[in-house]
Amino acid sequence: MLKAVLFDDEYIVLHGLQKMIDWSKYGIELVGTASNGLAAIDLVETYSPDIVFTDIRMPGMNGLEVVEKILEAAPEIVCVVFSGFNEFEYVKKAIKLGVSDYLEKPITIPMIEDTIQRILEKLHHQKTVLSLEEKWEDSRIELVQKATLDLLLQGDEVLPKWRKSFEEEVKDIVAVTVLALSEKGPDLPSHPSYFSVYIRNGAEHLLVIFHLEADSTELLNQLIYWPNEHGITIGSGRTYPDLTEAPKSYKEALQALRYGQFMEHGEWTRFEEIGENPNIPSDLSELEEAIIFFLRTGNKPGLYQQLEEFISKIQLQRLNPDVIEREILKLIYLGLEVAKETGEDISHLSQGNYLPHVDIRLLNTKEQMFSWLKQQMEMIMDWFLLIRKDKKHDAVEKACTYIEKNFSKDLTLQDVAENVGMNPTYFSLLFKEEMKQSYIKYLTKLRMERAKELLREGKKVAEVSEKVGYHTYRHFSELFKKHAGVNPGQYRDSF
Repeated sequence: MLKAVLFDDEYIVLHGLQKMIDWSKYGIELVGTASNGLAAIDLVETYSPDIVFTDIRMPGMNGLEVVEKILEAAPEIVCVVFSGFNEFEYVKKAIKLGVSDYLEKPITIPMIEDTIQRILEKLHHQKTVLSLEEKWEDSRIELVQKATLDLLLQGDEVLPKWRKSFEEEVKDIVAVTVLALSEKGPDLPSHPSYFSVYIRNGAEHLLVIFHLEADSTELLNQLIYWPNEHGITIGSGRTYPDLTEAPKSYKEALQALRYGQFMEHGEWTRFEEIGENPNIPSDLSELEEAIIFFLRTGNKPGLYQQLEEFISKIQLQRLNPDVIEREILKLIYLGLEVAKETGEDISHLSQGNYLPHVDIRLLNTKEQMFSWLKQQMEMIMDWFLLIRKDKKHDAVEKACTYIEKNFSKDLTLQDVAENVGMNPTYFSLLFKEEMKQSYIKYLTKLRMERAKELLREGKKVAEVSEKVGYHTYRHFSELFKKHAGVNPGQYRDSF
Protein backbone atom coordinates (compact mmCIF):
# COMPACT_ATOMS: atom_id res chain seq x y z
CA MET A 1 0.00 0.00 0.00
CA LEU A 2 1.23 3.52 -0.85
CA LYS A 3 1.81 6.00 1.97
CA ALA A 4 0.66 9.63 1.82
CA VAL A 5 0.97 12.70 4.08
CA LEU A 6 -1.11 15.89 4.12
CA PHE A 7 0.10 19.36 5.17
CA ASP A 8 -2.09 22.46 5.64
CA ASP A 9 -2.44 25.09 8.34
CA GLU A 10 -6.26 25.12 8.00
CA TYR A 11 -7.91 22.57 10.27
CA ILE A 12 -10.99 22.35 8.06
CA VAL A 13 -8.94 21.38 5.01
CA LEU A 14 -6.91 18.79 6.95
CA HIS A 15 -9.91 17.28 8.67
CA GLY A 16 -12.10 17.38 5.55
CA LEU A 17 -9.60 15.66 3.22
CA GLN A 18 -8.67 13.14 5.88
CA LYS A 19 -12.30 12.08 6.45
CA MET A 20 -14.02 12.66 3.11
CA ILE A 21 -11.56 10.85 0.82
CA ASP A 22 -11.69 7.05 0.81
CA TRP A 23 -7.91 6.68 0.64
CA SER A 24 -7.93 2.89 0.95
CA LYS A 25 -10.02 2.66 -2.24
CA TYR A 26 -6.92 3.86 -4.10
CA GLY A 27 -4.51 1.63 -2.21
CA ILE A 28 -3.25 4.59 -0.16
CA GLU A 29 -2.75 4.92 3.58
CA LEU A 30 -2.77 8.46 4.98
CA VAL A 31 -0.03 8.03 7.58
CA GLY A 32 0.00 11.57 9.01
CA THR A 33 -0.89 15.26 8.81
CA ALA A 34 0.91 18.44 9.84
CA SER A 35 -0.05 22.11 10.11
CA ASN A 36 3.42 23.72 9.81
CA GLY A 37 6.50 23.25 7.70
CA LEU A 38 8.86 22.00 10.41
CA ALA A 39 6.43 19.32 11.58
CA ALA A 40 5.91 18.38 7.93
CA ILE A 41 9.64 17.68 7.44
CA ASP A 42 9.72 15.54 10.60
CA LEU A 43 6.75 13.54 9.33
CA VAL A 44 8.42 12.87 5.97
CA GLU A 45 11.64 11.74 7.67
CA THR A 46 9.64 9.45 9.98
CA TYR A 47 7.35 7.74 7.43
CA SER A 48 9.16 8.11 4.05
CA PRO A 49 5.85 8.59 2.16
CA ASP A 50 5.28 7.97 -1.54
CA ILE A 51 2.96 11.00 -1.97
CA VAL A 52 2.95 14.46 -0.34
CA PHE A 53 0.00 16.89 -0.46
CA THR A 54 0.91 20.33 0.84
CA ASP A 55 -0.44 23.86 1.03
CA ILE A 56 1.98 26.67 0.12
CA ARG A 57 1.17 29.09 2.92
CA MET A 58 2.20 27.51 6.25
CA PRO A 59 4.00 28.83 9.35
CA GLY A 60 7.61 27.88 10.09
CA MET A 61 8.46 26.90 6.51
CA ASN A 62 6.23 27.41 3.49
CA GLY A 63 5.06 24.54 1.30
CA LEU A 64 7.47 25.18 -1.56
CA GLU A 65 10.41 25.16 0.85
CA VAL A 66 9.11 21.89 2.27
CA VAL A 67 8.84 20.42 -1.25
CA GLU A 68 12.34 21.61 -2.15
CA LYS A 69 13.81 19.94 0.93
CA ILE A 70 11.86 16.71 0.33
CA LEU A 71 12.77 16.37 -3.35
CA GLU A 72 16.39 17.17 -2.66
CA ALA A 73 16.60 14.17 -0.34
CA ALA A 74 14.15 11.84 -2.14
CA PRO A 75 13.37 12.92 -5.74
CA GLU A 76 11.14 9.86 -6.27
CA ILE A 77 8.42 11.22 -3.92
CA VAL A 78 5.36 12.59 -5.75
CA CYS A 79 4.50 16.09 -4.49
CA VAL A 80 1.20 17.94 -5.04
CA VAL A 81 0.83 21.59 -3.91
CA PHE A 82 -2.31 23.69 -3.55
CA SER A 83 -2.86 27.34 -2.72
CA GLY A 84 -5.49 30.08 -2.58
CA PHE A 85 -2.99 32.41 -4.23
CA ASN A 86 -2.84 31.62 -7.92
CA GLU A 87 0.28 33.67 -8.52
CA PHE A 88 2.51 33.05 -11.53
CA GLU A 89 5.73 33.06 -9.48
CA TYR A 90 4.37 30.32 -7.21
CA VAL A 91 3.37 28.20 -10.19
CA LYS A 92 6.69 28.76 -11.95
CA LYS A 93 8.74 27.79 -8.88
CA ALA A 94 6.54 24.76 -8.19
CA ILE A 95 7.08 23.48 -11.75
CA LYS A 96 10.82 24.13 -11.50
CA LEU A 97 11.00 22.11 -8.29
CA GLY A 98 9.35 19.17 -10.02
CA VAL A 99 5.92 18.99 -8.37
CA SER A 100 3.45 16.62 -10.01
CA ASP A 101 0.41 18.91 -9.75
CA TYR A 102 -0.61 22.42 -8.67
CA LEU A 103 -4.19 22.80 -7.39
CA GLU A 104 -5.99 26.07 -6.75
CA LYS A 105 -8.12 26.42 -3.63
CA PRO A 106 -10.85 25.85 -2.73
CA ILE A 107 -10.06 22.14 -2.98
CA THR A 108 -12.97 19.87 -3.89
CA ILE A 109 -13.30 16.12 -3.51
CA PRO A 110 -13.47 15.52 -7.32
CA MET A 111 -10.26 17.60 -7.73
CA ILE A 112 -8.37 15.44 -5.21
CA GLU A 113 -9.75 12.16 -6.58
CA ASP A 114 -8.84 13.17 -10.13
CA THR A 115 -5.32 14.09 -8.96
CA ILE A 116 -4.93 10.79 -7.10
CA GLN A 117 -5.91 8.90 -10.25
CA ARG A 118 -3.23 10.73 -12.27
CA ILE A 119 -0.66 10.06 -9.56
CA LEU A 120 -1.42 6.34 -9.55
CA GLU A 121 -1.03 6.20 -13.34
CA LYS A 122 2.29 8.05 -13.07
CA LEU A 123 3.60 5.73 -10.32
CA HIS A 124 2.53 2.67 -12.30
CA HIS A 125 4.42 3.98 -15.34
CA GLN A 126 7.52 4.71 -13.23
CA LYS A 127 7.39 1.21 -11.73
CA THR A 128 7.11 -0.36 -15.18
CA VAL A 129 10.04 1.64 -16.52
CA LEU A 130 12.14 0.82 -13.43
CA SER A 131 11.35 -2.88 -13.76
CA LEU A 132 12.37 -2.86 -17.43
CA GLU A 133 15.58 -1.00 -16.59
CA GLU A 134 16.42 -3.50 -13.84
CA LYS A 135 15.76 -6.44 -16.17
CA TRP A 136 17.92 -4.85 -18.85
CA GLU A 137 20.74 -4.22 -16.36
CA ASP A 138 20.50 -7.79 -15.00
CA SER A 139 20.61 -9.13 -18.55
CA ARG A 140 23.62 -6.96 -19.40
CA ILE A 141 25.47 -8.06 -16.24
CA GLU A 142 24.90 -11.72 -17.13
CA LEU A 143 26.14 -11.07 -20.67
CA VAL A 144 29.29 -9.32 -19.38
CA GLN A 145 29.97 -12.13 -16.87
CA LYS A 146 29.56 -14.83 -19.52
CA ALA A 147 31.79 -12.98 -21.99
CA THR A 148 34.46 -12.39 -19.33
CA LEU A 149 34.49 -16.06 -18.29
CA ASP A 150 34.88 -17.01 -21.97
CA LEU A 151 37.82 -14.58 -22.15
CA LEU A 152 39.51 -16.32 -19.19
CA LEU A 153 38.96 -19.77 -20.66
CA GLN A 154 39.62 -19.12 -24.36
CA GLY A 155 41.64 -15.90 -24.61
CA ASP A 156 42.04 -14.27 -28.02
CA GLU A 157 39.46 -16.55 -29.69
CA VAL A 158 36.58 -14.72 -27.99
CA LEU A 159 38.13 -11.25 -27.64
CA PRO A 160 35.92 -9.63 -30.33
CA LYS A 161 32.76 -10.98 -28.67
CA TRP A 162 34.00 -9.81 -25.28
CA ARG A 163 34.68 -6.30 -26.62
CA LYS A 164 31.17 -6.11 -28.02
CA SER A 165 29.57 -6.99 -24.68
CA PHE A 166 31.43 -4.14 -22.95
CA GLU A 167 30.38 -1.49 -25.48
CA GLU A 168 32.19 1.82 -24.85
CA GLU A 169 34.03 0.90 -21.62
CA VAL A 170 36.51 -1.39 -23.34
CA LYS A 171 38.45 1.33 -25.17
CA ASP A 172 39.88 2.69 -21.88
CA ILE A 173 41.15 -0.65 -20.49
CA VAL A 174 44.95 -0.77 -20.23
CA ALA A 175 45.50 -4.06 -18.34
CA VAL A 176 43.81 -7.02 -16.66
CA THR A 177 44.38 -8.84 -13.34
CA VAL A 178 42.49 -11.91 -12.14
CA LEU A 179 41.76 -12.58 -8.45
CA ALA A 180 40.64 -15.98 -7.14
CA LEU A 181 38.61 -15.82 -3.90
CA SER A 182 38.06 -18.50 -1.26
CA GLU A 183 34.38 -17.47 -1.25
CA LYS A 184 32.21 -14.67 -2.56
CA GLY A 185 32.84 -11.54 -0.53
CA PRO A 186 31.37 -8.05 -0.68
CA ASP A 187 31.97 -5.96 -3.78
CA LEU A 188 35.44 -4.51 -4.09
CA PRO A 189 35.16 -0.73 -3.62
CA SER A 190 35.05 0.97 -7.03
CA HIS A 191 37.57 3.56 -8.17
CA PRO A 192 38.19 5.61 -11.35
CA SER A 193 41.39 3.64 -11.98
CA TYR A 194 39.69 0.24 -12.35
CA PHE A 195 36.42 -1.69 -12.40
CA SER A 196 35.75 -5.34 -11.55
CA VAL A 197 33.55 -8.18 -12.81
CA TYR A 198 32.60 -11.01 -10.43
CA ILE A 199 32.32 -14.50 -11.95
CA ARG A 200 31.30 -17.85 -10.50
CA ASN A 201 32.80 -20.79 -12.38
CA GLY A 202 31.71 -23.96 -10.61
CA ALA A 203 33.37 -23.86 -7.17
CA GLU A 204 35.63 -20.98 -8.24
CA HIS A 205 34.91 -17.41 -7.18
CA LEU A 206 36.73 -14.98 -9.47
CA LEU A 207 37.09 -11.23 -9.60
CA VAL A 208 38.46 -9.88 -12.87
CA ILE A 209 39.98 -6.41 -12.51
CA PHE A 210 40.10 -4.25 -15.64
CA HIS A 211 42.58 -1.40 -15.17
CA LEU A 212 41.70 2.00 -16.63
CA GLU A 213 45.04 3.51 -15.55
CA ALA A 214 48.57 2.11 -15.57
CA ASP A 215 49.00 3.11 -11.91
CA SER A 216 47.46 0.31 -9.79
CA THR A 217 48.35 1.83 -6.40
CA GLU A 218 44.72 2.27 -5.39
CA LEU A 219 43.90 -1.37 -6.12
CA LEU A 220 46.94 -2.52 -4.14
CA ASN A 221 45.84 -0.39 -1.18
CA GLN A 222 42.37 -1.96 -1.28
CA LEU A 223 43.72 -5.51 -1.39
CA ILE A 224 45.99 -4.94 1.62
CA TYR A 225 43.12 -4.98 4.11
CA TRP A 226 39.99 -6.00 2.14
CA PRO A 227 40.47 -9.82 2.54
CA ASN A 228 41.24 -9.62 6.26
CA GLU A 229 38.26 -7.36 6.98
CA HIS A 230 35.85 -9.82 5.36
CA GLY A 231 37.51 -13.12 6.33
CA ILE A 232 38.28 -14.29 2.80
CA THR A 233 41.53 -15.47 1.22
CA ILE A 234 42.61 -14.05 -2.13
CA GLY A 235 45.11 -15.20 -4.73
CA SER A 236 46.06 -12.81 -7.52
CA GLY A 237 47.62 -13.52 -10.88
CA ARG A 238 50.02 -11.14 -12.55
CA THR A 239 48.78 -8.00 -14.30
CA TYR A 240 48.92 -8.21 -18.10
CA PRO A 241 48.57 -5.27 -20.51
CA ASP A 242 47.36 -7.62 -23.26
CA LEU A 243 43.81 -8.85 -22.66
CA THR A 244 44.52 -12.06 -24.58
CA GLU A 245 46.76 -13.07 -21.66
CA ALA A 246 43.87 -12.99 -19.18
CA PRO A 247 43.88 -16.86 -19.12
CA LYS A 248 47.46 -16.74 -17.74
CA SER A 249 46.45 -14.40 -14.93
CA TYR A 250 43.44 -16.66 -14.22
CA LYS A 251 45.57 -19.79 -13.87
CA GLU A 252 48.14 -17.93 -11.75
CA ALA A 253 45.41 -16.61 -9.46
CA LEU A 254 44.13 -20.14 -8.79
CA GLN A 255 47.67 -21.30 -7.96
CA ALA A 256 48.21 -18.32 -5.66
CA LEU A 257 44.91 -18.98 -3.89
CA ARG A 258 45.80 -22.62 -3.30
CA TYR A 259 49.13 -21.71 -1.69
CA GLY A 260 47.54 -18.78 0.12
CA GLN A 261 44.93 -21.05 1.72
CA PHE A 262 47.69 -23.40 2.84
CA MET A 263 49.84 -20.63 4.32
CA GLU A 264 47.39 -18.02 5.65
CA HIS A 265 43.64 -17.49 5.91
CA GLY A 266 42.10 -14.07 5.40
CA GLU A 267 45.13 -12.79 3.49
CA TRP A 268 46.13 -11.80 -0.02
CA THR A 269 48.72 -13.97 -1.79
CA ARG A 270 50.24 -12.72 -5.03
CA PHE A 271 51.49 -15.13 -7.67
CA GLU A 272 54.78 -13.21 -7.64
CA GLU A 273 55.22 -14.12 -3.96
CA ILE A 274 54.94 -17.88 -4.34
CA GLY A 275 57.68 -17.90 -6.95
CA GLU A 276 58.11 -19.96 -10.09
CA ASN A 277 60.17 -22.91 -11.17
CA PRO A 278 61.12 -22.30 -14.82
CA ASN A 279 61.77 -26.02 -15.32
CA ILE A 280 58.16 -26.96 -14.56
CA PRO A 281 55.90 -26.46 -17.61
CA SER A 282 53.10 -23.92 -17.32
CA ASP A 283 50.53 -26.06 -19.17
CA LEU A 284 50.08 -28.81 -16.58
CA SER A 285 46.79 -30.56 -15.96
CA GLU A 286 44.93 -30.02 -12.70
CA LEU A 287 46.03 -33.42 -11.43
CA GLU A 288 49.69 -32.71 -12.20
CA GLU A 289 49.48 -29.32 -10.48
CA ALA A 290 47.85 -30.93 -7.44
CA ILE A 291 50.63 -33.54 -7.22
CA ILE A 292 53.28 -30.79 -7.25
CA PHE A 293 51.36 -28.84 -4.62
CA PHE A 294 51.13 -31.78 -2.21
CA LEU A 295 54.81 -32.62 -2.76
CA ARG A 296 55.88 -29.07 -1.96
CA THR A 297 53.68 -28.83 1.11
CA GLY A 298 54.82 -32.24 2.40
CA ASN A 299 51.28 -33.63 2.43
CA LYS A 300 51.58 -37.40 1.99
CA PRO A 301 47.86 -38.29 2.18
CA GLY A 302 47.06 -35.59 -0.38
CA LEU A 303 49.81 -36.85 -2.68
CA TYR A 304 48.62 -40.46 -2.48
CA GLN A 305 45.04 -39.43 -3.22
CA GLN A 306 46.10 -37.50 -6.32
CA LEU A 307 48.22 -40.41 -7.53
CA GLU A 308 45.21 -42.74 -7.23
CA GLU A 309 43.10 -40.27 -9.24
CA PHE A 310 45.88 -40.04 -11.85
CA ILE A 311 46.04 -43.85 -12.14
CA SER A 312 42.24 -44.13 -12.40
CA LYS A 313 42.19 -41.56 -15.18
CA ILE A 314 44.92 -43.38 -17.12
CA GLN A 315 43.08 -46.69 -16.82
CA LEU A 316 39.78 -45.23 -18.02
CA GLN A 317 41.45 -43.81 -21.14
CA ARG A 318 42.81 -47.22 -22.19
CA LEU A 319 46.12 -45.77 -23.37
CA ASN A 320 48.83 -47.82 -25.02
CA PRO A 321 51.94 -48.73 -22.97
CA ASP A 322 54.17 -46.10 -24.59
CA VAL A 323 51.80 -43.29 -23.69
CA ILE A 324 51.37 -44.59 -20.12
CA GLU A 325 55.15 -44.78 -19.77
CA ARG A 326 55.51 -41.20 -21.00
CA GLU A 327 52.86 -39.85 -18.61
CA ILE A 328 54.39 -41.66 -15.63
CA LEU A 329 57.89 -40.41 -16.43
CA LYS A 330 56.54 -36.89 -16.74
CA LEU A 331 55.21 -37.12 -13.17
CA ILE A 332 58.49 -38.55 -11.87
CA TYR A 333 60.52 -35.74 -13.45
CA LEU A 334 58.09 -33.11 -12.15
CA GLY A 335 58.67 -34.60 -8.70
CA LEU A 336 62.43 -34.38 -9.21
CA GLU A 337 62.15 -30.71 -10.16
CA VAL A 338 60.32 -30.09 -6.88
CA ALA A 339 63.12 -31.97 -5.08
CA LYS A 340 65.71 -29.74 -6.74
CA GLU A 341 63.99 -26.70 -5.20
CA THR A 342 65.67 -27.63 -1.90
CA GLY A 343 69.02 -26.70 -3.45
CA GLU A 344 70.41 -30.16 -2.69
CA ASP A 345 72.02 -32.59 -5.11
CA ILE A 346 69.31 -35.08 -6.10
CA SER A 347 71.85 -37.55 -7.51
CA HIS A 348 71.98 -39.05 -4.00
CA LEU A 349 68.24 -39.61 -4.03
CA SER A 350 68.49 -43.36 -4.53
CA GLN A 351 72.00 -44.09 -3.17
CA GLY A 352 73.51 -43.68 -6.60
CA ASN A 353 72.57 -42.76 -10.15
CA TYR A 354 68.83 -42.33 -10.41
CA LEU A 355 67.65 -43.12 -13.94
CA PRO A 356 63.84 -43.47 -14.03
CA HIS A 357 63.69 -43.64 -17.83
CA VAL A 358 65.91 -46.74 -17.71
CA ASP A 359 64.22 -48.38 -14.73
CA ILE A 360 60.71 -48.14 -16.20
CA ARG A 361 61.75 -50.13 -19.29
CA LEU A 362 62.24 -53.17 -17.06
CA LEU A 363 58.51 -53.21 -16.24
CA ASN A 364 56.15 -55.31 -18.36
CA THR A 365 52.61 -54.46 -17.26
CA LYS A 366 50.74 -51.26 -16.49
CA GLU A 367 50.04 -52.57 -12.98
CA GLN A 368 53.81 -52.82 -12.40
CA MET A 369 54.23 -49.30 -13.78
CA PHE A 370 51.57 -47.86 -11.45
CA SER A 371 53.06 -49.62 -8.42
CA TRP A 372 56.52 -48.36 -9.37
CA LEU A 373 55.16 -44.81 -9.78
CA LYS A 374 53.80 -44.84 -6.21
CA GLN A 375 57.13 -46.15 -4.87
CA GLN A 376 59.13 -43.47 -6.69
CA MET A 377 56.89 -40.61 -5.58
CA GLU A 378 56.97 -41.88 -1.98
CA MET A 379 60.77 -42.05 -2.16
CA ILE A 380 60.95 -38.48 -3.48
CA MET A 381 58.56 -37.28 -0.78
CA ASP A 382 60.52 -39.00 2.03
CA TRP A 383 63.83 -37.57 0.75
CA PHE A 384 62.22 -34.16 0.40
CA LEU A 385 60.90 -34.20 4.00
CA LEU A 386 64.24 -35.43 5.38
CA ILE A 387 66.14 -32.63 3.66
CA ARG A 388 63.57 -30.11 4.84
CA LYS A 389 63.91 -31.31 8.44
CA ASP A 390 67.71 -31.08 8.33
CA LYS A 391 67.89 -27.70 6.60
CA LYS A 392 64.82 -25.89 7.86
CA HIS A 393 66.12 -24.21 10.99
CA ASP A 394 69.48 -23.11 9.57
CA ALA A 395 67.99 -21.83 6.30
CA VAL A 396 65.23 -19.83 7.98
CA GLU A 397 67.64 -18.47 10.60
CA LYS A 398 69.94 -17.28 7.82
CA ALA A 399 66.96 -15.76 5.99
CA CYS A 400 65.78 -13.88 9.10
CA THR A 401 69.27 -12.42 9.58
CA TYR A 402 69.31 -11.30 5.95
CA ILE A 403 65.80 -9.78 6.23
CA GLU A 404 66.72 -7.85 9.40
CA LYS A 405 69.76 -6.34 7.66
CA ASN A 406 67.94 -5.46 4.44
CA PHE A 407 64.27 -4.78 5.31
CA SER A 408 64.72 -1.07 4.49
CA LYS A 409 65.36 -2.00 0.84
CA ASP A 410 62.82 -3.08 -1.76
CA LEU A 411 63.15 -6.66 -0.52
CA THR A 412 61.37 -9.44 -2.43
CA LEU A 413 60.80 -13.09 -1.66
CA GLN A 414 63.03 -13.89 -4.64
CA ASP A 415 65.91 -11.91 -3.09
CA VAL A 416 65.68 -13.75 0.24
CA ALA A 417 65.28 -17.18 -1.40
CA GLU A 418 68.35 -16.60 -3.56
CA ASN A 419 70.34 -15.61 -0.47
CA VAL A 420 69.66 -19.01 1.10
CA GLY A 421 69.99 -20.87 -2.23
CA MET A 422 66.41 -22.04 -2.57
CA ASN A 423 63.51 -21.82 -4.96
CA PRO A 424 61.12 -19.03 -3.79
CA THR A 425 58.10 -21.34 -3.59
CA TYR A 426 59.94 -23.92 -1.52
CA PHE A 427 61.45 -21.24 0.71
CA SER A 428 58.10 -19.57 1.39
CA LEU A 429 56.61 -22.91 2.50
CA LEU A 430 59.66 -23.73 4.63
CA PHE A 431 59.54 -20.28 6.25
CA LYS A 432 55.86 -20.68 7.12
CA GLU A 433 56.49 -24.12 8.61
CA GLU A 434 59.34 -22.89 10.83
CA MET A 435 58.09 -19.41 11.80
CA LYS A 436 54.33 -20.18 11.94
CA GLN A 437 53.66 -17.14 9.77
CA SER A 438 54.22 -16.23 6.12
CA TYR A 439 57.33 -14.45 4.89
CA ILE A 440 55.37 -11.31 3.99
CA LYS A 441 53.74 -11.16 7.44
CA TYR A 442 57.12 -11.52 9.12
CA LEU A 443 58.66 -8.79 6.96
CA THR A 444 55.70 -6.46 7.47
CA LYS A 445 55.75 -6.92 11.25
CA LEU A 446 59.50 -6.23 11.33
CA ARG A 447 59.04 -3.06 9.30
CA MET A 448 56.12 -1.86 11.39
CA GLU A 449 58.01 -2.31 14.67
CA ARG A 450 60.94 -0.34 13.28
CA ALA A 451 58.54 2.31 11.99
CA LYS A 452 57.10 2.68 15.50
CA GLU A 453 60.60 3.27 16.91
CA LEU A 454 61.32 5.98 14.33
CA LEU A 455 57.94 7.67 14.84
CA ARG A 456 58.46 7.72 18.61
CA GLU A 457 61.71 9.58 17.89
CA GLY A 458 59.65 12.23 16.10
CA LYS A 459 60.68 11.42 12.51
CA LYS A 460 58.43 12.59 9.66
CA VAL A 461 56.03 9.99 8.29
CA ALA A 462 57.36 10.21 4.71
CA GLU A 463 60.91 9.75 5.99
CA VAL A 464 59.90 6.73 8.09
CA SER A 465 58.10 5.20 5.10
CA GLU A 466 61.33 5.33 3.07
CA LYS A 467 63.49 4.03 5.92
CA VAL A 468 61.40 0.90 6.42
CA GLY A 469 61.20 -0.02 2.75
CA TYR A 470 57.95 1.54 1.51
CA HIS A 471 58.37 3.99 -1.33
CA THR A 472 54.64 4.66 -1.60
CA TYR A 473 53.54 6.81 1.33
CA ARG A 474 49.90 5.77 1.14
CA HIS A 475 50.76 2.07 1.02
CA PHE A 476 52.83 2.49 4.18
CA SER A 477 50.07 4.45 5.94
CA GLU A 478 47.43 1.81 5.16
CA LEU A 479 49.65 -1.01 6.41
CA PHE A 480 50.64 0.88 9.55
CA LYS A 481 47.02 1.65 10.41
CA LYS A 482 46.11 -2.00 9.95
CA HIS A 483 48.98 -3.03 12.23
CA ALA A 484 48.77 -0.31 14.93
CA GLY A 485 45.12 0.76 14.80
CA VAL A 486 45.98 4.41 14.07
CA ASN A 487 47.69 6.15 11.16
CA PRO A 488 51.44 6.98 11.44
CA GLY A 489 50.87 10.70 12.11
CA GLN A 490 48.48 9.99 15.00
CA TYR A 491 50.92 7.44 16.45
CA ARG A 492 53.83 9.90 16.32
CA ASP A 493 51.78 12.73 17.84
CA SER A 494 50.73 10.53 20.77
CA PHE A 495 54.39 10.51 21.86
